[in-house]
Amino acid sequence: MFNNRYHFITHWQVAASKEEVYRLLEDVETLANWWPSVYLEVNVVEQGQPGGVGKVVDLYTKGWLPYTLQWKFIVTNTYFPNGFAIKAVGDFVGEGIWTFEQQPKTNICNITYDWNIVAEKPLLRYLTFLLRPVFAANHRWAMQKGLESLQLELQRRRAKTPEEREKIPPPPPPTFYYGKK
Repeated sequence: MFNNRYHFITHWQVAASKEEVYRLLEDVETLANWWPSVYLEVNVVEQGQPGGVGKVVDLYTKGWLPYTLQWKFIVTNTYFPNGFAIKAVGDFVGEGIWTFEQQPKTNICNITYDWNIVAEKPLLRYLTFLLRPVFAANHRWAMQKGLESLQLELQRRRAKTPEEREKIPPPPPPTFYYGKK
């Protein structure tokens, strides 16, 4: 039996309120715009209930390595503004939990992403025994690009004028793009 289970815990800190971070990550329709290094295509399949529980999102994603992933997530719980949980199906099967905590008396938000999945894409499933460190490094790369992209998007959304917005660099691009699935 293959051990193709992965558990990643990512910690970010950004200058933002937890409400700002929640609203930005909740706005999945814009992921491919501000985090294009990872999210190539994002399509909301079902809106879910008010507040987001039950929302189904179809994703076409990648990391630094030259392969893509097709998967969906379903929002299973929301705890505005403290976080939300998703269930993944497709090339990944498992659960992700985003948690947002405001540092007392600051504008610093501590973000934790707890990603506990089984890799079902055949490439990952069958080569995990050999390439686990490489696949883990690919995840860390994707999350580092996510932090960079989140910080830039927060700046863009706060810009007061078009001129101010134009001075903000674009988010990191994908390392490759295969086009539409």
